[in-house]
Amino acid sequence: TLVLAQSSQEIRDRKINQQDRIAQGVRSGQLTPRETSHLEHQEAAINHEERAMRAQDNGHLTAADRHLINKQQNAESKRIYRDKHNARVR
Repeated sequence: TLVLAQSSQEIRDRKINQQDRIAQGVRSGQLTPRETSHLEHQEAAINHEERAMRAQDNGHLTAADRHLINKQQNAESKRIYRDKHNARVR
């Protein structure tokens, strides 16, 4: 269970980090309201899917679940970077 706890902590840490990156992009003007809304919607979808996965397995994530969430978080991280570094400004 140590590995599970560590992976769950990593998932939580990434969620927090990505939310912080979005908030920083809003503060700095790197993200438009539309981009922000889209990123927040994507984050919510990942969180919803994680909750559904946990509900199926008594509050735990399987290795496959963690892999899928990590893949989704990687894609979201790329979207955050792309949106923050494009030419659109508020």
